[in-house]
Amino acid sequence: MNRTPQTRPATDRPFRLVVTGGGTGGHTYPALTAVRALRARLAAAGRGLDVLWVGTAEGLEARVAAAEGIPFATVATGKIRRSSNPLKLASPANIRDMGRVVRGLFQARRIVRDHAPDVVLATGGYVAVPVGRAARGCGAPLVVHEQTVRLGLANRVLARTAARVALSSESTVPLLSESARGRAVVTGNPVRPEVFTGRPEKAFEALGLSGFDRRLPTVYVTGGAQGSLQINTVVEAVLPWLLTGANVIHQCGAAHADGLRERIAGLPAHLAARYRVTPFVGAELPDVLALADVVVSRSGAGTIAELTALGKASVLIPLASSAGNEQAHNAAHLQTSGAAVALLGEVTAQTLRAALAPLLTDGSVRADMADRARAQGRPDAADRLVAVLLDAARR
Repeated sequence: MNRTPQTRPATDRPFRLVVTGGGTGGHTYPALTAVRALRARLAAAGRGLDVLWVGTAEGLEARVAAAEGIPFATVATGKIRRSSNPLKLASPANIRDMGRVVRGLFQARRIVRDHAPDVVLATGGYVAVPVGRAARGCGAPLVVHEQTVRLGLANRVLARTAARVALSSESTVPLLSESARGRAVVTGNPVRPEVFTGRPEKAFEALGLSGFDRRLPTVYVTGGAQGSLQINTVVEAVLPWLLTGANVIHQCGAAHADGLRERIAGLPAHLAARYRVTPFVGAELPDVLALADVVVSRSGAGTIAELTALGKASVLIPLASSAGNEQAHNAAHLQTSGAAVALLGEVTAQTLRAALAPLLTDGSVRADMADRARAQGRPDAADRLVAVLLDAARR
């Protein structure tokens, strides 16, 4: 039975939420942070949360939901390959995926109808489309959240009928249709609260940084959990120069750690002592970020949200293969306001050295960039998004 505006939920029963989105961490983790923040807000008011996550069985969202103890349902999804050539549109892969899309729409309609949510939150990815469409058909308000500066394809489709469109940046508003702009609100991209709990001294203890020179700035290099061959290669090339003026924590991925350790074996002992290579940074990440004066990293939406919320000077090396080249857009957006240095196009040891040199030799340059980054950040993004969800549910 479809719920209508006349049957809005009573406050003495759990708030009902359907959340959808995934495929990548950029879609999944903001959704998880929003769920946690909503649960905390409701608990403070003496009310529970009944949440269902809808995604794909093979997506990251399935593992994240299971780890969090969130009930999970799956729908079929497919990628429709657009082409001006009718023969390509009728390719076997397209025909097969079109069938999956239709099946996913029916599955999503049944799931949303049965859960009868007060609101549906969609954070992007192919799976969000059938669930977002089902929300409209079942009379449930839809809130779309966009993490990047550009508008993803799924969110572009869903924004047309969403009750509210939550954005991470003011610069995304002009990319919406004129009708959707009136339903847009800039919330920022939710950041995990533990990111704000870091303590520099704990990083020294956790990573054994006894050889670091505390008079020098610390650079944190990361290419994501698996590491980045591109970033590792250019950082390795500038290490002898870099270590004369900075300490370096280098999260490089398991496949690259031994080679980087061998690289510093021939360096003078006092320089080698300023370099800590680690395959992975886990629970100590907040402490590492608290210690870091400069960060060298990719420019995914989650990374940008954390760096700006914390106010960190950074040199960003976008992943060239990111969907819609979104990482380059993210990095360029920050560079325009002086909140980061973006290395766009070919990245070499020379371009990395030129980007880092002013930040390491002039504390005022570094502080100014950190302040500009902080001005772009929204540390309360999760609370803002929760407010949008609750408001949409009341309408």
